[in-house]
Amino acid sequence: MKADVPARVAVQITNEYGDYAEVRDTVRALEDLGVDIVFNWDHFFPIFGHADGPHLEAWTMLGALAEQTSRVSLGPLVNCTAYRNPDLQADMARTVDHISGGRFIFGTGSGWAARDFEEYGYPYGTPGSRLDALAADLPRIKARWKRLNPAPPRDIPVLVGGGGERKTLRIVAEHADIWHSMSDAATLRRKLGVLEDWCRRVGRNADEIEVGVTVSGPWGVTGHAALDEFHAMGVRIFQGGARGRRDLDGVRRLLRWRDSL
Repeated sequence: MKADVPARVAVQITNEYGDYAEVRDTVRALEDLGVDIVFNWDHFFPIFGHADGPHLEAWTMLGALAEQTSRVSLGPLVNCTAYRNPDLQADMARTVDHISGGRFIFGTGSGWAARDFEEYGYPYGTPGSRLDALAADLPRIKARWKRLNPAPPRDIPVLVGGGGERKTLRIVAEHADIWHSMSDAATLRRKLGVLEDWCRRVGRNADEIEVGVTVSGPWGVTGHAALDEFHAMGVRIFQGGARGRRDLDGVRRLLRWRDSL
């Protein structure tokens, strides 16, 4: 994997504010702290908060954040391909990349939250059918990027999230610039081997794929020894979380670790 690139700190903010000013101020604080990437999520209802609590939509938020920031990369962790036509997804991503001056990361996946699908009228299908749809959509998205006018300002990096070894990691090998996982070190080590095998099968150099991993959440922040182990395995994006601008202590610890490398 991309061992020659420096470590980057990413933070996933929550869409569960119900108050865009809180979103804006949190992202401004993260950029000021030196965070490299800010992600939100593509859901229609809260994940950690009250099931019917306040929640904001991902892509319109990303357009505003692209205008209101100047340095951080940003994107969804992750877009659900089932919620939008793939050509529309390509156009949306291209537009946000233009607004941001080339800082957009197209994080995408197949979706999993049944309520999102059911209440918004999308067929839920099965995990396998949703992954098949993702595999079919990504070539259409890349083809549309080549036809759009104006073209994207650069090759937009594609991040694929998930760890399924039969389908997801094959999609990563075929299409992704970044693979994002929510794995412990032992699991990640095994999955990296599977990904390398898929890369050999499809004729791809695994070193072209940057690896990211979630290292914090409601369950606490991973310690330095675990971060060091991930880094030694080739992980280069370390994703923490923040539930608001007053919840940044874990982010500060992660940044101190990054800066100590």
